[in-house]
Amino acid sequence: MTDLEVGLRRAVRGDVRFDVTSRALATMDASNYRRVPFGVVAPRDADDVAGVLEVCRAHGVPVVARGGGTSIAGQATGTGVVLDFTRYMNRLVSLDPEARTAVVQPGLVLDRLQEAAAPHGLRFGPDPSTHSRCTLGGMIGNNSCGSHSVAWGTTADSVRELDVITARGRRLRLGRDWSGAPDGLRELVDGELARLRTGFPELPRRISGYALDALLPERGADVARSYCGSEGTLGVLTEAVVRLVEAPRARALAVLGYADESAAAEAAAGLLPLRPLTVEGMAADLVPSTAALPRGGAWLFVETGGESAEEARARADTVVRAADGVDALVVTDPAGQRALWRIREDASGTATRMPDGTEAWPGWEDCAVPPARLGAYLRDFRALLGAHGLRGTPYGHFGDGCIHVRIDFDLLTEPGIARFRRFSEELAELVVAHGGSLSGEHGDGQARAELLPRMYGQEMVGLFERVKGVWDPDDLLNPGMLVRPAPLDADLRFSVLPREPVDVAFGYPLDGGDFSAAVRRCVGVAKCRTTSVSGSGVMCPSFRATGAEEHSTRGRARLLHEMLAGEVVTDGWRSTEVRDALDLCLSCKGCRSDCPVEVDMATYKAEFLHHHYAGRRRPAAHYTMGRLPVWLRAVTRTHLARPLNALARLRPFARAAKRLGGIAPEREIPRVATRTFSRWWERRRASVQAGDLVVLWPDTFTEYLSPSVGQAAVRVLEAAGLRVALPPTVRLEKPPVGDGRTVALDPLSLLRGRGHVCCGLTYVSTGQLDHARAVMRRTLDLMEPVLETDAPVVVLEPSCAAALRTDVPELLHDDPRAARLAAKVLTFAETLERHAPDWTPPRVDRPVAGQSHCHQHAVLGDAADRRLRRAALLTGELSGGCCGLAGNFGFEKGHYEVSTACAEEQLLPSVRDAPDGTVVLADGFSCRTQLEQLAGVRGRHLAEVLAAALEGDG
Repeated sequence: MTDLEVGLRRAVRGDVRFDVTSRALATMDASNYRRVPFGVVAPRDADDVAGVLEVCRAHGVPVVARGGGTSIAGQATGTGVVLDFTRYMNRLVSLDPEARTAVVQPGLVLDRLQEAAAPHGLRFGPDPSTHSRCTLGGMIGNNSCGSHSVAWGTTADSVRELDVITARGRRLRLGRDWSGAPDGLRELVDGELARLRTGFPELPRRISGYALDALLPERGADVARSYCGSEGTLGVLTEAVVRLVEAPRARALAVLGYADESAAAEAAAGLLPLRPLTVEGMAADLVPSTAALPRGGAWLFVETGGESAEEARARADTVVRAADGVDALVVTDPAGQRALWRIREDASGTATRMPDGTEAWPGWEDCAVPPARLGAYLRDFRALLGAHGLRGTPYGHFGDGCIHVRIDFDLLTEPGIARFRRFSEELAELVVAHGGSLSGEHGDGQARAELLPRMYGQEMVGLFERVKGVWDPDDLLNPGMLVRPAPLDADLRFSVLPREPVDVAFGYPLDGGDFSAAVRRCVGVAKCRTTSVSGSGVMCPSFRATGAEEHSTRGRARLLHEMLAGEVVTDGWRSTEVRDALDLCLSCKGCRSDCPVEVDMATYKAEFLHHHYAGRRRPAAHYTMGRLPVWLRAVTRTHLARPLNALARLRPFARAAKRLGGIAPEREIPRVATRTFSRWWERRRASVQAGDLVVLWPDTFTEYLSPSVGQAAVRVLEAAGLRVALPPTVRLEKPPVGDGRTVALDPLSLLRGRGHVCCGLTYVSTGQLDHARAVMRRTLDLMEPVLETDAPVVVLEPSCAAALRTDVPELLHDDPRAARLAAKVLTFAETLERHAPDWTPPRVDRPVAGQSHCHQHAVLGDAADRRLRRAALLTGELSGGCCGLAGNFGFEKGHYEVSTACAEEQLLPSVRDAPDGTVVLADGFSCRTQLEQLAGVRGRHLAEVLAAALEGDG
């Protein structure tokens, strides 16, 4: 333990962490930069902050304040001690509806303030797209803005007073009329009044540099406002008094279509006199699907407000009439508005990939020019990109002249980095020529501070340095930012990654087979750090359960990045730090769909476990639950289901079995079916001999644990006029398919375990990828005759369907049969919709509760399920999130607490609050098991509900 760490532990009541994991998690923010800190401190209060500053000053160690870590210019990284305010100093201290003010701590997430203000008809004006995870401290440090800045301004416009501790320990209360100014600041400003009155461009989004013009006497000598945007270089914020604004009672959203982004940009300024709440712009290449949008190649999102829905709609109609576009759409439904806004908010992640999959990076994320010049600036910007052979898609706050863009810089090679520098220098000149600011929202950080002399001139930048000296004479706070900056092409986070592809098992088709590129997907926008999930969203249940960064998708990606770098995490695939962070990953796959850049942590976890345990003994749960199909098949073959079920009810036996199997002692061992689904199938007589052929997949859970689901599915599919068959059970040149009872012809093949298809899910989730590949190849061998037909493969268990759609082709990327099988996979609802479109389901006419399966949400989609439920008069929506059992996860020893916390987030409350007569839907075996064990409720697969209704027992 170093003297610094010892000193901090003595001075601080909060957490002092110098371990590998904590340091690795803080090496990066959402920028292109990386710095390795000595350690991380989570202070409990202002006294802790003062203690940290005193100890670090004595040791000459820099201090960097950090909130949500979503800064895009590098200002939330540092080489000294990082202050993490999100752990403890995250409270809303008070809210005064009469005065329309709130007192907040720096680690408070913006959405928590909005939630507290909403019942009073109030809100905090600025709202960056990261509102669900960015903190008030970070917003003040960067002077953040958001989409509503045309109405409510920047964060500086919403700040009243700030409590700040200087690097030398002075506690100041910053406000107007020089309140809280450090010694020497007023005298310095008084000597530079002429420069301050003429040296700053007038535009709504000038964020670059220090806001020294706020100290002019005619502007109220507002020290608090001048502090905003200082990026933690002047003092450390411990509390803030912020102003709230009245929220409109109703809103409408006008989406205006234009031929291209320049046309949209030129139209934006003309809409400002109508006093809209937003004027946001984006182009078609950032939109996954334009189906929900009006015609056009680019759009303006113009929000209007009013005292009533009619007033808001009327204002939106006025906007449409004033707009000179090619098409328009007005949306008044709140859910419809949220869906459209999600398209815009996800652009910060979507933009990190070009349409062809090429990586794109921040660095010139948010320049701003006068709104009237935006169209001309965009044309010049596009020309500059072309001159350098670069591509990028601008979007952002068109009404304020602020443009976000990610550019396909090559930041991996020396020529590419040199081009990054040349482009940055020329773009800075272009922005200044248009009267703009190098930063219009996210701050200068390391990305732009070096170029501030081009905007302000050397004398003004010299004045910035003198101001920094007044506040922080020892240059202790966030050195290298804003003044005396580090070079914009130094400390790039990619430089430490291996240059040659890493040998891996999965194919990573979207990343060119490169695991490093897959890990680079995480750019730090931190959507995974949201503390609540909306709608049907899933990501990231483990973070919401623990609140710890290492249990977020971003945190795990950071650790994998550092594992590849080898500087902080030094033992590669054998790393216990990475293993422990991944241990609480539920492999729910939520990040695959909910992360704007489609980070797939479930796959990364499987990859890591494959390498981590190569040649070593695995945890017991990997041998029991990871090889579940083998054990269940053996139990069935030896006719031991009944005695084992009986023994499982005996407490001493169950306790011993769970201890040996690595199963959580709180869990009950599920009952094994005494008659498998396949055995039931063999003894029944098919009722349909005509109609479309469908091949019903006997997944492990349906086969051995829930055969009633398979039986119900057969009844419904046949009632819909479909001819059902099971997959072949032995490999022949041309085995029969579709005869209704294809069975094994070689008993020896069954004894060898070769007679059953399997998606390999349990092997993949525990990282037994060699076994998974063997199982998958045997399955493809068996399925070859099915692949030659037009028959779809109907999979009832969503996790198995997701594995067949994604894991099989990505793990067997060298076998073309895998992709052919994946293309055939349909869910139960998709099968009925596509192959029995004229069939009318029975009327159930009851409300539903439950949860959409996380794998279905992430991989398969549930649109067909929603339509089928509506047709059967099953009313209501299923909740989002994850049930928390997630296959083997919730059964493993040490996971029970997190598993139940995930269930308590949405699933269990939705069931408890459901009215009498509600149908509890749960298509996944894990979801049904979690409901039964934690709530004593029987969840049913949709097939079971429809089958019961067909038989008059709904």
